[in-house]
Amino acid sequence: MPRTFDFTVNGKAVSVSLDNEETPLLDVLRNKLGLMGTRFGCGLEQCGCCMVLIDGEPEKCCAKPVWSIAGKSVITIEGLGSAERPHPLQQAFLDEQAGQCGYCLSGIIVSAKALLDRNPSPTRAEIAAALDSNICRCGSHNRIMRAVEKAAAIMRAGGA
Repeated sequence: MPRTFDFTVNGKAVSVSLDNEETPLLDVLRNKLGLMGTRFGCGLEQCGCCMVLIDGEPEKCCAKPVWSIAGKSVITIEGLGSAERPHPLQQAFLDEQAGQCGYCLSGIIVSAKALLDRNPSPTRAEIAAALDSNICRCGSHNRIMRAVEKAAAIMRAGGA
């Protein structure tokens, strides 16, 4: 018998009916809600491609059962900005050409957003620590670091 789960995604209340309460949040986001920006990487919550913000904290969601987020707020990469009006982090990643294949970037940007929300002036070491759970196999690490530093400066100056 289907069970209904209520939560918020990108500021909008959603209600999802599922036969299996163990269905991963990532599956719900992509297959039920059409939010394709959050990616499937490993399926074991180890690579960070599936990072979202849950009640403001970065969490991997490829194996997180949907029952565990009932009543909570989820922010995906789509909730940060749009093509017409990108979030300063998204714009900084574009400006710094911080991705090669781009597959990992939604998770990295979401992790960086959580960092900058709690620490608007992070050191390079703090940025590295905050992004430690995100794997970029292309090796764009220096550009990623520069993009986060640039976004932090823009945000401190009132850019968002």
